[in-house]
Amino acid sequence: QMQIVESGGGLVQPGGSLTLSCTASASINILAVGWYRQAPGKRRDLVAGIRNDGTTTYSDSVKGRFTVSRDSAKNTVYLQMSSLEPDDTALYYCNTFPSSVFRWGQGTQVTVSS
Repeated sequence: QMQIVESGGGLVQPGGSLTLSCTASASINILAVGWYRQAPGKRRDLVAGIRNDGTTTYSDSVKGRFTVSRDSAKNTVYLQMSSLEPDDTALYYCNTFPSSVFRWGQGTQVTVSS
């Protein structure tokens, strides 16, 4: 069964940057892969995604600040986050989109605070 591992989270000050990584145990090159996030008490939402043709999609809340990319040779999808805001604080996960087909990983925590 496909295993997904998210990494790269941490504590960052407002205005700072982080890059998250999502690595799969097998090829995900033909799949549309997205980054989701879930803040305490809120639902898990898609914030960025990249399709197999390289086109991307972003939620309005992160457009212009986050960039999603993939390295097919490494079975890895990245999320570069800049101009981080306290509202970006959440547990970040990756999975396929528009529907998630893999078992959810542990996620990686991003905390934006001064």
